[in-house]
Amino acid sequence: MKQKVVLGSAYLGPVEYYTKLFAYGDVRIERFDHYMKQTYRNRCVIASAEGPLALAVPTEKGDALKCLMKDVRISDHGNWRHVHWNAFVAAYRHSPFFDYYADEFQAFFVKKYAFLYDFNMELCRWVCEQIDLCPVLSPTDDFAAEIPDADDFRELIHPKRNYKESDPDFVAAPYYQVFERKFGFLPNLSVADLLFNMGPESLLVLRDSMAKKTADSLP
Repeated sequence: MKQKVVLGSAYLGPVEYYTKLFAYGDVRIERFDHYMKQTYRNRCVIASAEGPLALAVPTEKGDALKCLMKDVRISDHGNWRHVHWNAFVAAYRHSPFFDYYADEFQAFFVKKYAFLYDFNMELCRWVCEQIDLCPVLSPTDDFAAEIPDADDFRELIHPKRNYKESDPDFVAAPYYQVFERKFGFLPNLSVADLLFNMGPESLLVLRDSMAKKTADSLP
């Protein structure tokens, strides 16, 4: 395990993503990669009354076929801010900590961010602040296919990858979920699910979601 990690930008990324923020003090968030849909860049998965629910932030079509992540603009299509906020309320209004975080969290769906990267980064910093997670987050300065001095999870943390195969250091420790009696424990949902259900104890879940060999290597 190296001292630095590089991650892709993520909209309320999954628990797996936040275990990297826990494990590494130096975190670089890629902004010069080519934007791709159906990734965590613009979507998160929460636990609704009907089961796992994917929420996607719509983006504007760029002039070029390959748009850099830093240049991707958020679209107002489909009144998505209202839709997402209502989905979070419906899913988590009965969770132990939703009311505690709701006002500040809702502000992210009132303010109109121009760029997806900025929106994701501010949400990430806010989540970290709520659970006393203190990584040094910084954007990348350019794109490098290989980064010798960092562990690279830019494409490994992906909704279409089986994390058990792509990331053996992540073990998805179970925690309380609102609809657990209905669906059983749903692993690796958005960090929003962890935050609203576990509050300050989210940090303990992140710690317990790392393989023992990784946890033992931490300072």
